Amino acid sequence: MRDVVLHVFNWQYQEIINRLGEIRDAGYGALLIPPPIYSDVKGHDWWQCYQPKDYRVVLSHLGGKQELKELIEQCHTIEPKLKVYADIIINHMANETRPDRLNFPGEAELANYRKNQALFEANRLYGDLSVGLFSPFDFNRGGNIERDQWCDRDRVIYGDYNNLPDLMDSPWVLSQQRTMLIALAAMGFDGFRIDAIKHLSERMIDNFADSESLAGSYFFGEVLTGSDCEENIFLDPFLRETWISAYDFPLFQTIREAFGFGGSLRKLAHPEAENNALPWDRAVTFVVNHDIPHNKDFRGWLLDPTDEHLAYVYILGRDGGLPLIYSDHNESAHTYSKDRDRWFDAFQREDIKAMIKFHNAVHGNPMTILYDSDLLLVFRRGENGIVAINKAGYDTSVEFNTWGLKSSSYEDLISHRQMRLGGDRCTLSMNPRTAQMWLCHQ
Repeated sequence: MRDVVLHVFNWQYQEIINRLGEIRDAGYGALLIPPPIYSDVKGHDWWQCYQPKDYRVVLSHLGGKQELKELIEQCHTIEPKLKVYADIIINHMANETRPDRLNFPGEAELANYRKNQALFEANRLYGDLSVGLFSPFDFNRGGNIERDQWCDRDRVIYGDYNNLPDLMDSPWVLSQQRTMLIALAAMGFDGFRIDAIKHLSERMIDNFADSESLAGSYFFGEVLTGSDCEENIFLDPFLRETWISAYDFPLFQTIREAFGFGGSLRKLAHPEAENNALPWDRAVTFVVNHDIPHNKDFRGWLLDPTDEHLAYVYILGRDGGLPLIYSDHNESAHTYSKDRDRWFDAFQREDIKAMIKFHNAVHGNPMTILYDSDLLLVFRRGENGIVAINKAGYDTSVEFNTWGLKSSSYEDLISHRQMRLGGDRCTLSMNPRTAQMWLCHQ
């Protein structure tokens, strides 16, 4: 089964279409595209898609409705099929400096709709574009969330984030959000990532999560947490009050600690049992997501490139969660030049493709720890796969019991070395700060 999600961050729709063969051959099972709802089409800054202007139009600097329909159709007809998830913004609208800034799309845009009627009709998702969508009465007016208020749930839900106008959970707003998502599902989207979901009220989440018209859609949310306070106030209620999946920030923070100086890989042996990871069936696992390299407040969360490689081995080798791979076009390097090419076309890196091949081959097989220490972690996946991770800065070897593994030939998909497994014990030699993913030849 293929389920690894490729985040085609800030890719033009036509480029995605052109590269579907490469994406399929690399082993992915789904795509996450940036927010498709109407946003500023004049520039090319990645954050523009995260500031919507009108739910009723599908148009951004990445492309329009027709290209998106073609993309979805080709993803669904390619063999094997690729699912398509859309990033969706429903917490807020665009931060614009104009006299009628809380009217959306605003008088200037409505005039633009009339002037370019054929263009906007071709990209219309639903509704009557001759009238406005939201007015000042549709927004919370609590002002910006201050730095010392991030553990105040009401302020985070009903306040503005960085001057972005915060939508109310009024009947009119809820009806438009639900209608927009149903229309996108009708276009063929298989599911949705809900951005900034910890900023949404339970009423706003239930509005789409409990909709019968969206019952077949997969939903996952960004419940961004970096402290025990935030986990207690936002993540724990989210898990109790909804059925929706979420980015596994607890596991990400555990990974950071485990690979950090003085950290122990033992923390990664059973993280869910120790409340250091989300339940296996509700977790979207990641090593880097788009917010971390692009937000100066989160760049301290970036792993060293070698540790990033080892962490990918872990999330693609372990059992549980829906792994997500981030791949960009050097957007972060415009601000942080030292990261140039770090995630450029990362989707087709040879090590990443090897990890996905292993993940797809052992999908659904149970995970059993074979050896764990502060510096080494070894586990098997069913009877066909072995994952070994060495975070130490020196050569080492590890010996473990082979009970439950097939006696057969194995290949390390990362180095392409071969070995024959037989008997009760196995010894693996490992270079400094490397990992191995051994798959049985069927």
